[in-house]
Amino acid sequence: MTQINSKGNSLIILIINLLKNKGGNKMKKAMIYGAGISGKSVIKLLEEIEWETVLVDDKIGVSSTDAVAYLEGVDLFVKSPGIPYNDLIKKVVKKGIKVVNEIEVSYNYMKKTSKTKIIAITGTNGKTTTTSKLAGLLNAAGIRSIAAGNIGTPYSEAVLEKDKYEYIVLELSSYQLENLYEFKADIAMIINLAPDHLNRYKNADEYYDTKFNIGMNQNSMDKFIVNIDGLEIMKRLDRIDGEITKLSLEENSDICVSKNNLYFKGKKITGIDKFSLKGRHNLQNILFIVGVAKLVGVDNDVIGIFLENTKSLEHRMEEFYTYKNKNNTVKFINDSKGTNLESTMKAIGTFEKPILICGGCDKNLELTPLIEKIKESVKEVYLIGELAPKLERELLIVNYPKKDIYSMKTLEKVMITLEKKIKNMDYKKDLTILLSPATSSFDQFKSFEERGKIFKKLVLEKFKEEN
Repeated sequence: MTQINSKGNSLIILIINLLKNKGGNKMKKAMIYGAGISGKSVIKLLEEIEWETVLVDDKIGVSSTDAVAYLEGVDLFVKSPGIPYNDLIKKVVKKGIKVVNEIEVSYNYMKKTSKTKIIAITGTNGKTTTTSKLAGLLNAAGIRSIAAGNIGTPYSEAVLEKDKYEYIVLELSSYQLENLYEFKADIAMIINLAPDHLNRYKNADEYYDTKFNIGMNQNSMDKFIVNIDGLEIMKRLDRIDGEITKLSLEENSDICVSKNNLYFKGKKITGIDKFSLKGRHNLQNILFIVGVAKLVGVDNDVIGIFLENTKSLEHRMEEFYTYKNKNNTVKFINDSKGTNLESTMKAIGTFEKPILICGGCDKNLELTPLIEKIKESVKEVYLIGELAPKLERELLIVNYPKKDIYSMKTLEKVMITLEKKIKNMDYKKDLTILLSPATSSFDQFKSFEERGKIFKKLVLEKFKEEN
């Protein structure tokens, strides 16, 4: 990234001019901070256009301490989304170097090299399901699409395939919506908003405002799907410049449900009784999926068939194993993707008195709503990770029975205890054991996927049926 002069030249002009400079007298230089998936992928993109790249990573690249010495001549500083605003970032900003992210770099490259359109999705809950299923539906309709961004495939990897896709369906976290300048989605949406990541943001309002960067730079030719049931979303309507399509589970709207049928702008699209994705939260996701499908011209028959046959995602309310003994049946649910309070409260409410495995990183959130839900609806709670002591303390304050709280620190210890209790037939009724941590995994695991896979592995090891 280069410096912006006092006359305020547009960042996009600068980036495009830099991207154009293949084979110039001086090779352009980019510093990439973070060797995660997006960091490695954006290096490939920049090297494709013959840039010099410097990787900053304390494990496999230049250390963040030594990186200051390499800042001279840096044209572009690309920060990976999970990295906080530490001393190195502050020094970069002080030098007048603009900090951007992989999403911004990829967007500018894409707009120069292809006609692919962007569908951008964010929200506190449901964005992964919505992103993956929307891409699946578009492909089922013959519209070449890929799910990318926070869902796994980096945006920069998808854009390197030039015009292979008609649409890139981007899941964007709040972290990925920082450090954007010229990014613009053809269709944007915020599924819902609830407090999250308050270890990163000074308050919930800052988090919500960051989410609204999803619609930045849109104009009346672009589309923004608005969940009118969301109070915090409706408070910020003045930030939306795209053409609004309204969506609601509660009332008649552009996209809505009435008498077990789903409607788009007053016309019936399909019945909802046979949808394979169950639950009110999934119905909300489906409304967004169908809304986008109709905006891009997908036939009703294709929509109906897809929604009746698509399967739930791994790690999201995944009923993956059932164990039976003489006394009862035990169902194991992997909801490792439940990384915030709202998603875990919804998961708890899906089952009758589940045994809950909960905990992970401390995001500095107000835990009262979750604590009340556990008190009301959870049979026993097994606590893991950094957040465990705080959860235990707050549960005891509201008089949740101490005998039903197991502060076990790790999933391994949880499963050893549960194996003993279940095989000793301490439980006389059928059970649901629900891993829904209510927070992120990085205190003990690389990702929620790793946490979910380890949980499933432990369950199968402890409860494998003997022939």
